[in-house]
This record gives sequence, structure tokens and C-alpha cells, in this order.
Amino acid sequence: MAINTKTVRNIGISAHIDSGKTTLTERILFYTDKIHAIHDVKGKDGVGATMDSMELEKERGITIASAATFCKWKNHEINIIDTPGHVDFTIEVERSLRVLDGAVLVLCSVGGVQSQSITVDQQMKRYKVPCIAFINKCDRSGANPDRVTAQLREKLGHNAVAMQIPIGIEADLRGAIDLVTMQALYFDGENGEILRIEEIPDSLLERATQKREELIDAASMFSDELMEAALEESVSADLLIDAVRTGTLSRQITPVFIGSAYKNKGIQPLLDAVNNFLPSPGDVENIALDMDNDEKPITLGSSTDGPTVALAFKLEDGQYGQLTYIRVYQGAVGKGDTVINARTGKKIKIGRVVRMHANQMEEIESIPAGFIGALFGIDCASGDTFVSPDINVSMTSMFVPNPVISLAIVPNDNKSQVNMSKALNRFCKEDPTFRTYVDAETNETIIEGMGELHLEVYIERMLREYNAEITSGHPRVAYRETITRKAAFNYIHKKQTGGSGQYGRIAGYLEPVSDEDFVFENKVTGGAIPTQYISACEKGFKQCMAKGPKMEFPVTGIKVVIDDGASHAVDSSEMAFQAAARGAFLEGYAKAGSVIHEPIMKVAVETPTEFQGVVMGLLNQRRGMIVGSQEEGPLCVIEAMVPLAEMFGYSTVLRSSTQGKAQFTMEFSSYKKVPQSISEELVKKAAADKKNVA
Repeated sequence: MAINTKTVRNIGISAHIDSGKTTLTERILFYTDKIHAIHDVKGKDGVGATMDSMELEKERGITIASAATFCKWKNHEINIIDTPGHVDFTIEVERSLRVLDGAVLVLCSVGGVQSQSITVDQQMKRYKVPCIAFINKCDRSGANPDRVTAQLREKLGHNAVAMQIPIGIEADLRGAIDLVTMQALYFDGENGEILRIEEIPDSLLERATQKREELIDAASMFSDELMEAALEESVSADLLIDAVRTGTLSRQITPVFIGSAYKNKGIQPLLDAVNNFLPSPGDVENIALDMDNDEKPITLGSSTDGPTVALAFKLEDGQYGQLTYIRVYQGAVGKGDTVINARTGKKIKIGRVVRMHANQMEEIESIPAGFIGALFGIDCASGDTFVSPDINVSMTSMFVPNPVISLAIVPNDNKSQVNMSKALNRFCKEDPTFRTYVDAETNETIIEGMGELHLEVYIERMLREYNAEITSGHPRVAYRETITRKAAFNYIHKKQTGGSGQYGRIAGYLEPVSDEDFVFENKVTGGAIPTQYISACEKGFKQCMAKGPKMEFPVTGIKVVIDDGASHAVDSSEMAFQAAARGAFLEGYAKAGSVIHEPIMKVAVETPTEFQGVVMGLLNQRRGMIVGSQEEGPLCVIEAMVPLAEMFGYSTVLRSSTQGKAQFTMEFSSYKKVPQSISEELVKKAAADKKNVA
């Protein structure tokens, strides 16, 4: 089956929160006749945007999960993935960009390049995705496309080139001037579906000519023909389009388009730009690793004739079972085919093959190379590679950021407990940035994620989709107890109840050690304690380490030395010496100056330089000790040691204090003594917690 991949485009639409990604996708679907009525993201009709199919998305007016769809524009097939803007759902953007060939970076003409625009741009760089920029919301007051184009150059380092200039701005936005064809474009009809082409108004002709000169200057770097034509002043539209395409594909030019998706202006020229400037699957070099040859990189062809190579980039649990979204890079995946999961080596028989339009699906026979589709009923993980049985290659998996926030969750009843575990299993499989585990010390179920909104959405989904009622709270911090000085013990365990009793005496001392949790040393001489009971003594002391006498936190950093003791020929036993060891430990511990230690985290905050003082102030408020700070370009990295107990809720506070531009990473460093004032509070809080648990 020969398919012309030159007319296929796989694009993602990504941007900062509220830049208008979903609204833009909605208009694209309308103009390509995929839908016949426009619904707004926060629409009064209660329908919500086509791409926001989850109830929560419609209610909140935000995109939570990326959604795939496809449409046709001027004989080109366009596969589109609409991605979320919130940093909490960054994995959705990450996995979409991993499988896409090109992207549309949507920017708000008022907000410009915002924090999440920077993150999305870094993700595009990571996967070398060429992009075109669309400056949306040019109808809003304060709109300034020129300022946004300048920010693209300064903040993101793009060689941004204007392809259009607006006719009117803010409330007076009437259309756009196309600098390639030097025509004025107006968008008439009820929903801007009629494109009217006119001469450029005289008042804008001089500016348009100047901007076109700038465009030709930038594009002529990629075409000798264009350079010659520019000198002869005979630049044709086709020559200019070819040169800009060459620059865009190598990520050395970013063409900038303007419009207002909400007001239905500028969408059709943007669709033309997708066809003209973004790559087809054949224009992109896709690399796989040859697993039989030391993971040597090999370049995949984009033809349907070669052996199959496909990547599962997203899993979704739908009403008919697990849906696996795949991108086919080479060959084709069809109904009834057998493929191998490169990670597990298992054979998989393909059943249903579908193409997705948001939450609706269309049955198809096969997914050829260069296309995105979905499979049903396949057991796999996100990031798995499917290959033909005769080859053994694997695609590189996507970058998964580490979770930054955690919450403890408790089900309200037994039914919720069962439903909660089902939900957690599914969510962990679908979303690599959502993790869960049971804390061995506190016995709580802990969920981890990318932000408070991320976890809030999952808790809400557990209630709606699984009917699991749960209560969430802060996880308890894993404190430790230890001693500060040497203390002797001499303890006799004696029990007489008729017949053989229990007897054992242990003498020695406890002392603090810094580098190990527990050290046991036997200095008993002359058989005061028979050799067979020494291991029982060690076992008894070790049992006491699990729960400290002070606050029942685990005990660490103790060395136990026994140097004397006594036994009885009849009454001594292993059990007697274990009990004696426990008594001896309590006796020594009471005199050894016990203290509580807390986990200290190494925190690195990456922030724009203007917020450096604010970030340092926030860390100081949280008992943080700043270790150092260094400037890396426009960003400043601040390193600090902060107690874990003070880090709850920090991500939200940090974002709100830095306009969402700062981010932090956190890892465990060491345990340190808790200050006296906080230690007393802890004792009270722990006592209250125990009562609640009981």
C-alpha cells in the first residue's frame, strides 16, 4: 500500500496556560469541516470544546490530558495533538512532542513569552521539533505582536521572522497582510469562514514593504536562488516559501503568524503555513537503537514497505479497555498483524485499530508509517517499542521529570479502599509522573506528582470515575531518634513462676555513632554470658531500634557494647536474654540524652534573576540554609538545605511568588537535630496523631 507521506503533517499545539490552544484547535477543526459548529472552552452552551472531552476539563475550562484528532486541509492530512498548558501536566506535552514532527507554538499577544512557553520551548529543543509561532488574542487590549516577536528572539533565542502584520489591532483587528504574497486578507462570514483577498491599504503599504525586506533578508540565508532574485528584485512567492521552509525544518527560522482564534481571524493562513513550512514524516530523521549491535543508532525510513517500528507514547483506560496511542515510524501496523514488544520480548497480536478524534474513534484497517493511531486490548507500558518479529530495535524513550510534591491519602471505607487501589494502578500506568507507594514507617499510602493541581485532579477523578471517597493530608515526615552521650546499663531480667523461670543479666554501655544505624560489640570475657546467647542479646537490642522510647520514631546511630553479664544453668534461655537486652536498652537510653533528628533536603531552585531575593527570602522563612547561588544566563540557581517538614506546599508558594517562572528539585541529604522549640511541638503533634490513628 503506497501512501504519499509528503502530504502528511503530525503537529502539536502547545503553549502557556490560557494562550488559546484548545480554542485554536476547535477553529482548525471547524474550517477543515471536521466539526460543523463551534463550541467554546468556557462556553455558555455547556458543551465545552471538542478536544476537552473529560468532564473535569469542561468544568474547569482547562486541558488535562492531551487529545489527538485529524483533519484535511488542501489535500494534506493533518494529525493534531492538543496539549495542556499547566506545568503540572507537563508529561502530556513531553510525550506528544516525542512523537510529533512539527509544532505550533501559541503565544498570547498580551502576555508574550510566559513561563510555560519557556518550558515548552525547552521540550521542543530536546526532541528537535521545528515550529511555527502563532500570536493569538490580537483583538485584546494591550495586544502587541511586535513585542512578542522580539521576546521570541530575546527570551527563547529563536530567529523569529514575521510572515504577517495585522490590519488594525486590539478591538479594531480586521485582518492580516500576508508578506509572502503582499495581499490583505479579511475574514468574513458568520464565523470567519469566507477569506476575502484585497489590495494592501495605502496606510500600511510602507510598513508591509519594510517587513517583507526583513523576511527576504532572513530567508535568503537558506537559498542562493532567493539571494540572487532579491538582488534583481524579482522574488516570487514560491521561492520565498521554499527558503523559509528550509530554515524552519533546520530550526534556524521561526515564522511568526498573527490572529485571534476566538474571533475567527487568521486560522486559514496558519493552516496553509502548516502545509508549507512544517515537516512531513519523510523530512524528519528518526533514530532507533539496534539492540543486537550494542545499541548502535540506526536511521529509520518513513516508507510503509520496511519492517514495522512503532512507539506507544500514551495509554488511556477507556470504556472498552486499555487504549494504546502509537506513532508508526516505519512499515505499518494492521489488523491481525503480529508484532514484538521490544522491552519484554512478548509477541502481540493486533486486534482493533482506530484513529482518534478526541474521545470518538473511527475503525481503520491499518496505521501506515508517519501516522498516529490507537490499538485496543494490548498490554504494554508507556514508551514501549513495537517491532516486526525479524528485527530487534528500540526507540529512545521520553524524558520523565521527577515528582516534586506528595500527599498522604486514606480511603473512607472498605469499598473505597478497593476502588482506590484500582484507580491508583490505572493512573500510575497511564502517567509516568504520577507515582504511589506505601510508606513502610507510617503505613500511609503516599501519592506523588508534579504539583498540587495534578494531585487534586487525580483525587477528583478517583471519586468520579471509581467512586472512591478518600481523605487527603500531609504525609508524616520520617523523623528519627538518637542519643547524644555515652550511658551505662546493668539490667537483670528475672521471672519465677514455678518450674523453670527466666533469668539473664546484661551489663555494658550505649554510645552514639555517626556513620551507621546500629553497631553491636561483644566484649564479654570468661563466659559470663554463654556464647549461644550472644546472638539473642543482639536480636533484643535490634528489636528496640524499630520504635524509640521517646516518640516511637525509629532509632539510629547507636553502638551497643556488652562487657559483662550472668546466666543461670536452668532458667537462662534465648528468650530470657532477648528480654534482658530490651530492658537494658531502655535503662541506658533513658540516661543517654535522646534527641529527635529530621530529614534535611538539598533543594535547588532555578529562577529568573529578578526573583533571586524573593526566592532566598522564601527559603529562609522555611528554616533553610542557603549554600550557594550561581547565575546561568538569564536564570539563577540557588542551592539550600531545608528540612523536609517545611517543604510541603512550597511548589505552590514558589510559583505564585515568581509568576510561575521558577522551578525546584529536591533530594534527600542527611538527618540533623531538630531545634528544641520545634521538638516540643513535634511531641505534642505526634501524640495527637497517634490518638487520631487509634
